[in-house]
Amino acid sequence: MLLVDVDGPLNPYAAKPYRRPEGYGTHRLMTPRWRAAERGRLKEWGLPHKAVKPLRVWLNPAHGPALAVLPYDLVWATTWEEEANTFLSPLLGLPELPFIAWPNPRTEPEGGVFWKTPEIVAWAHSRPFAWADDQITDADRAWVRAHYRGPALLHHVDPKTGLTADDFARLTHFATLIA
Repeated sequence: MLLVDVDGPLNPYAAKPYRRPEGYGTHRLMTPRWRAAERGRLKEWGLPHKAVKPLRVWLNPAHGPALAVLPYDLVWATTWEEEANTFLSPLLGLPELPFIAWPNPRTEPEGGVFWKTPEIVAWAHSRPFAWADDQITDADRAWVRAHYRGPALLHHVDPKTGLTADDFARLTHFATLIA
């Protein structure tokens, strides 16, 4: 399985704000989750009547076909959850994918471990997996080594660039090792 985060790996949100990376197109999306979160923020700021602006998302249309040919079963591992299928899969040319439904509220583990890490381990049930996310650190890798029995690759993607040819090569290499 390849567990794919959206913001960072597919949407390089940390790139220069007014200069999308080469190969990416700009999409303005108004998902129900985004609308609700922004509505809540505007209300907190005392601006309950201000219009919610759509979320700016940069996507590279080449990423969908490149992900589809990797020797993995693809799974959304993003806070977009089911909305990734509705809003992003069509833009990337991907089919509807399984997704991980995250708990609410989310709890932060100790020791600098990302909140997704224990959830992913529980979801994977000792099946081999690679996970591409911009929040992965050495603390997450150590936690997985201590708590997971199956093969796992926790692959950090730079949120300034999104997935690159080097990232795809690393993911492919791991898949060949566990095949």
